[in-house]
Amino acid sequence: MEAARLLEVMGGEVKVFDPRDLPLPDSEPDTHPKVRELRSLAEWAEGMVWCSPERHGAMTGIMKAQIDWIPLAIGAVRPTQGKTLAVMEVSGGSQSFNAVNQMRILGRWMRMITIPNQSSVAKAFLEFDDVGRMKPSSYYERVVDVMEELFKFTFLTRDVSPYLVDRYSERRESAEELSKRVNQKAI
Repeated sequence: MEAARLLEVMGGEVKVFDPRDLPLPDSEPDTHPKVRELRSLAEWAEGMVWCSPERHGAMTGIMKAQIDWIPLAIGAVRPTQGKTLAVMEVSGGSQSFNAVNQMRILGRWMRMITIPNQSSVAKAFLEFDDVGRMKPSSYYERVVDVMEELFKFTFLTRDVSPYLVDRYSERRESAEELSKRVNQKAI
């Protein structure tokens, strides 16, 4: 929520997905209301912030389930390709980067433009006040830095992301499919 507040102050339009009631991947059809909501937000977004607690040295299962429900392709549309991504984590103990590293790999796998900066908040129970706002600290300043960078990368890549993610192999495959369809010997 702190990231959302910062992005709104910077001029961004923000929507937050609440994963409550999201089923485990493949346990329900993709017509489930929470799956449809998540996919709709993924298609809508120009950029995303993925933030997970680190639990047992990894991102949470809830975070992974959200990512797993976002398909690599819906028909001919790749809902994440070319979109910007910021990754952040909170930890109950010492600072770690396991969750952000895992999310960074997944973002790259989903052909997202994952920004270089990231945030890892150690001992998160000390970093938030009673109403859930981050206290002033170097951790808060890092979150601001990450959101600024996400905003800038999103703005800079807004009109060029189709060019940045254009791939020879996909153009070639499309041409081959077209050729098969058009140059049929018999129907």
